Amino acid sequence: MMHASLMVGAISTALLLRVVFAHRCLQNAHWLAVLSLLIVSPLLLLTTAVAIIVMGPHGHMVSPIEGWISYGAAWSFITASLGLLVYLGWQAQASITHVQQYPQKLVQNTSSRVIDQGTVFSAQIGLWSSELVISQGLINTLDSEHLAAVIAHENAHAYYRDTFWFFWLGWLQRLSRWLPYTDDLWQELLLLREIRADNWATHSVDRITLAESLVQVIAAPLAPIAVANFSCIAPSSRLSRRIDALLSDQQDYGFQPQWSLMTYGCLASLVLGLFPLCSIPFHY
Repeated sequence: MMHASLMVGAISTALLLRVVFAHRCLQNAHWLAVLSLLIVSPLLLLTTAVAIIVMGPHGHMVSPIEGWISYGAAWSFITASLGLLVYLGWQAQASITHVQQYPQKLVQNTSSRVIDQGTVFSAQIGLWSSELVISQGLINTLDSEHLAAVIAHENAHAYYRDTFWFFWLGWLQRLSRWLPYTDDLWQELLLLREIRADNWATHSVDRITLAESLVQVIAAPLAPIAVANFSCIAPSSRLSRRIDALLSDQQDYGFQPQWSLMTYGCLASLVLGLFPLCSIPFHY
């Protein structure tokens, strides 16, 4: 019953972590806590499936029927996970190819792909090396000061390589969508990503100017451009929280790495996600 116990234990732990910690985590709005809680459950399921595949369907502690059932279930989960990853990668590449058809211009000394549309739109599109995609409507709508604020915000996403990391996080989010609080954690992480970019942008532009730019950009309809899932934007209904974060430095969102009890707890949860791999040497 070793393999079955691993599978049941992994699913139970994944559910328990979400039920116990998700509500408080969402209330605290701490970057590392939200990130860890989103990652640890699908990571635990993936490492459990990998451990079962590596150990194989045979062993003195595994009955023949249970061994093959759990082995087949593990292979099915890994195959589905890899299939989803390939599909998301195809979507990403299609978006990158689509974006590259637009002309490349310098907008306020920033290399950009400019869409000849009247709608207001800006985003980073790509993976590790992303490109700024901006609409002619945005250039026409904003004055130079507010346009510089929007570009500074987008440059922050490029600095943190958000398109690359959120491609992988989006994959894990889809793998665990059936778990409780997955969508809530994902939306909170998207919002915190935008707040982090806003915070980075304030090193070069005025906070008030950036807040005014956010109101103008988010209130406008987005351009109908095919973009990959990793370039998705936090809902405009969260605009008030972004504005509050810009105008107040009182809340610590945990963007700056600091060794604290929260940090140790988050790292411990990630180690827990790798724990099933430790069972491999005990298989015989």
